[in-house]
Amino acid sequence: MLNKSVYDLAGGEAAFRLLVQRFYARVARDPLLRAVYPEADLSPATERLTLFLIQYWGGPSTYSEQRGHPRLRMRHQPFAIGQAERDAWLGHMTAAVESLALALPVRKALLDYFATASSAMINQPPEESPAAR
Repeated sequence: MLNKSVYDLAGGEAAFRLLVQRFYARVARDPLLRAVYPEADLSPATERLTLFLIQYWGGPSTYSEQRGHPRLRMRHQPFAIGQAERDAWLGHMTAAVESLALALPVRKALLDYFATASSAMINQPPEESPAAR
């Protein structure tokens, strides 16, 4: 594991393409999350996330070459993302990660990152529960 990136340890481009494909297959069937994606075709979103993750985890920098700095918060600001959307997103991504045969340290690195990053995308205030009114 010495000096190998998570990208390499996970299995390179093929592993990240499969991860994102499995994630978006779940998103496509989730009415809550599907509403967050304005494009009828999820292929562009699939490609963007794939290239971002490949670059983030140590692969080629194609994402930045094509789209510039990731600026994740800014790019997600136009979409209403609350706790429910974050939880659904993380649930689908967790299932996608767990569907791959990854070594425990690689799986943990991915899941820890996705938990933190998905929380950072929340841009809607928590909904007030009826008991709090």
